[in-house]
Amino acid sequence: MSDLIIALDLPSRAKALELVDRLGADADFYKVGLELYTREGPEMVIDLHDRGKRVFLDLKLMDIPNTVAGAVAAAADLGVELLTLHAHGGPRMMEAALGQAGVDTRLLAVTLLTSLSPDEIEVVWGRPVDSVRREVLRLARLSRDVGIHGVVSSPLEAGELRTALGSEALIVTPGIRLAGADHHDQNRVATPEAAVEAGASHLVVGRAVTRAPEPREALEAVRASMRAAVGTGG
Repeated sequence: MSDLIIALDLPSRAKALELVDRLGADADFYKVGLELYTREGPEMVIDLHDRGKRVFLDLKLMDIPNTVAGAVAAAADLGVELLTLHAHGGPRMMEAALGQAGVDTRLLAVTLLTSLSPDEIEVVWGRPVDSVRREVLRLARLSRDVGIHGVVSSPLEAGELRTALGSEALIVTPGIRLAGADHHDQNRVATPEAAVEAGASHLVVGRAVTRAPEPREALEAVRASMRAAVGTGG
């Protein structure tokens, strides 16, 4: 079954670790993003490892190749298993990143942020966008051709990505919401069951669990939805 990643989009190490301890062993990975990493630094990753947790460092790197390569080397030294960079940083940047990832850190290319609407994408690209999916597939194939291990994309594109990239590619899907839940600031969302059925290898769940009145109950609801996909052949 797909792995479940809990996004620690919280303002401090103390609050993040309190949640980790509360959830126990039910998450496969914990995601450390820009806010938490900027506030707490590498110590956040070290604390998670001290608790036996696997870490997804979501920094969405994009800079000149040499700078990104150095950042990837630092993350690999920390023992980070998953690390993001932007596909539109270009082939040379992604190749430089791969050269420093080692054997244990897998790189994920961010295609298009799930918060972006089609109109916003057109503003960013400066041209008409006939299909968000086509743009996602274009960037995903670019990253695959360079050798990047997988992509981050909305669950709505996961099925086509699985077909395009093959069975070995990692497909990590944020934008996961339980049925009937608030979409918050994301436009392209799906339930855990739908994401698993579409071929996602990893599901990223944040506020649906971390801001729930009872996080452990919410986490079990996510797991139940994922199991439903497996039970129906997804």
